Amino acid sequence: MQKNFLTTAKVALLLVYLVIVAGAVVRMTGSGMGCPDWPKCFGYYIPPLEVETLQWNPNRDFKKGQVIIVDESLLVATSDFTTAEQFNAANWSRYTKHDYALFNVWHTWIEYINRLLGALAGLATLVLALFSFRYLKKKPWVTLFSWLIVLGMGFQAWLGATVVYSVLAPVRITLHMLMALAIVGLLIYLIKIVGPKTVRQPQATSLKIWVGVSLALTLVQIVLGTQVRQFVDDQIALVGDTAKHLWLEQPHVQFFIHRSLSILVLVTNGYLFWQIKRKNLRLKKINWVMGILLLEIATGIAMYYVDFPFGSQPLHLVLASLLFGVQFYLLLEVFEREKRFKTS
Repeated sequence: MQKNFLTTAKVALLLVYLVIVAGAVVRMTGSGMGCPDWPKCFGYYIPPLEVETLQWNPNRDFKKGQVIIVDESLLVATSDFTTAEQFNAANWSRYTKHDYALFNVWHTWIEYINRLLGALAGLATLVLALFSFRYLKKKPWVTLFSWLIVLGMGFQAWLGATVVYSVLAPVRITLHMLMALAIVGLLIYLIKIVGPKTVRQPQATSLKIWVGVSLALTLVQIVLGTQVRQFVDDQIALVGDTAKHLWLEQPHVQFFIHRSLSILVLVTNGYLFWQIKRKNLRLKKINWVMGILLLEIATGIAMYYVDFPFGSQPLHLVLASLLFGVQFYLLLEVFEREKRFKTS
């Protein structure tokens, strides 16, 4: 029972991280509106490969809900029908969620893969929740949190829809990212409380505040990072995607706060690393934290000083989400040791 649950939880966590990776690629390539409707893509479960699919033609079968582009507007079929020789407006209704009506096959399929991974992650969490009923009597918290994750995935899907309907509103993108991290945290918590307990090791109570502060700083940095990314997106729209040297030529104040806080994050985690090694606490995740953090800083430096090398933006975001996950696991380890110390 425990093995099946743990395996499923780890698979779900991996899939959620893959969704984060896919979301980062979506942002990097500007594919957020590759599918302008939700949950389908241009009214199809499998999106089109060519623009001709989205054009009106005579003697063609359409299903209810399928979309065409006419005069830079999206029109939705109101029923199943076959087109006649002349266009009949009565068979179509205008899409009213927004007025974005462009088709780019690469953007469409990048966004579609992002949604597909999200659906797989949702299925994995549902399977996890079903497995969790085995813990209902002995560990009811496991069942409760498992189903909270399922609800969280549903809420995340709804947030994804609102992001599309709002044509990528920055606040909703930030909420979408924070919800993904909340799901990551819950999955890591389940993996920790169900997995094998660590053998008795030196107590680490004195560090729990520092670990908590470092985790909070990471979350603040992620929020600021999404705002900086939105500023970059706005600059790309103004100066073009080839003028990379201009994207951060005149950054707003959030960028400077984000850059300055990175020093505080490094100092805080460096202090944690030193204390853990000095006291021989055997909290190995701090090595992961420092490694990820140094890579994170390196990608940030590369974006600013080397004009956004290819892949640096999504890598920066993915590293931040990995850093959050490892720091959260480290925090759980510290609290576990405190509990075992008090009850021993």
